[in-house]
Parts: sequence; structure tokens; C-alpha cells
Amino acid sequence: MKKALLIISITAVVFSFGACKEKEEPAPRKTESPAYGMKAPASMPVHGSMDKKTEMQVIVPPEVKGRWTEVKFSVEDKKENTSQEFTVAIGDEFKIPGSDLTIKTGPFLPDFKMSGQIITSASNDPKNPAIGVAIYERDKKIFPQSGRKWGWLYINFPTIHSFQHERYALTFVEAIKKQP
Repeated sequence: MKKALLIISITAVVFSFGACKEKEEPAPRKTESPAYGMKAPASMPVHGSMDKKTEMQVIVPPEVKGRWTEVKFSVEDKKENTSQEFTVAIGDEFKIPGSDLTIKTGPFLPDFKMSGQIITSASNDPKNPAIGVAIYERDKKIFPQSGRKWGWLYINFPTIHSFQHERYALTFVEAIKKQP
């Protein structure tokens, strides 16, 4: 009888330990964020890499609309080791001379802010200026590559989400405010 009671007790203890132990989930796979060099769980999209079905909504606040007229870009030709600045009206297209590249400018946000699925400007002050651009090579869209409508270039952070091309580098230099 003592032997049977001992076996039942040991079995109960073994099963109680197994029942209390939580199922361990494997650690989330990490992916490198090309923009920041930080690690993010693979289940979460890296900023700027979301697919087309999660397109961000861009809202240009009324205090910003029409207050800025042009943007200035610096275009570096890596092969020729030259650099030129070009001024483009917001909403216009510009073909880089001597190339097959065309830049289409989109929304300008003087104080870029992203929250959830919304991209907007926190103010009309140029605290974090960003311009949405689409870049085409021989009529094929090459930037942004993610399928999104706009790729964002930043004055304060020129290397974040920057345009990558074997020959040309494009930098957002300045936004020009409408004269009163």
C-alpha cells in the first residue's frame, strides 16, 4: 500500500510540473533595418518596407498647403565626380540632364511626422523637412522600390531611406517658402 501511494504521489508531482510549465515560444527571428541598423522582430515590418496593401495615408495640413513652392536637390554624378543643384516646383517632374532619370516631387512636409498609418507635418516650421518623391528610369519606377507611391527624402537625415543608384546620388537640400 505504501508503495502504491508513493508511486501515485510521484506521478502527481511529475504531472503537476509538466502542467505548470508554460509552452515556450521560439524567439522571434531578427531582421536588420537598413535605415537604422537596429534589430526588429521579423513579424514586424521594418519602417519603409511595408508592402503596397498597407499604403500610408499622407495628410498635408491646411497651414502647410500652398505655403512652400519649391525644393532644391543636389545631384551627384558618381562616374563624372560632379555635383549640381536643381530647384524643382513641388508637384512637378524634373529630368536629370544627361541621364534617363526623372524625379517626380510629391507632398512636402516641413515637420515630418509618422504615426500609425498617417504621415503628416506636426507644424509649418522646418524642423524635420521631408519631400515625397518618385524616381523613374526610362519610364520604370525605381524609387521607392517597395511599391509605395512616395519615397521620402529628409534634409536633416540624408542617408535614411536614401535613393540608391549605381551612378547618381540625390540629396534633398532645401525647401523654399512662398514669398508673401
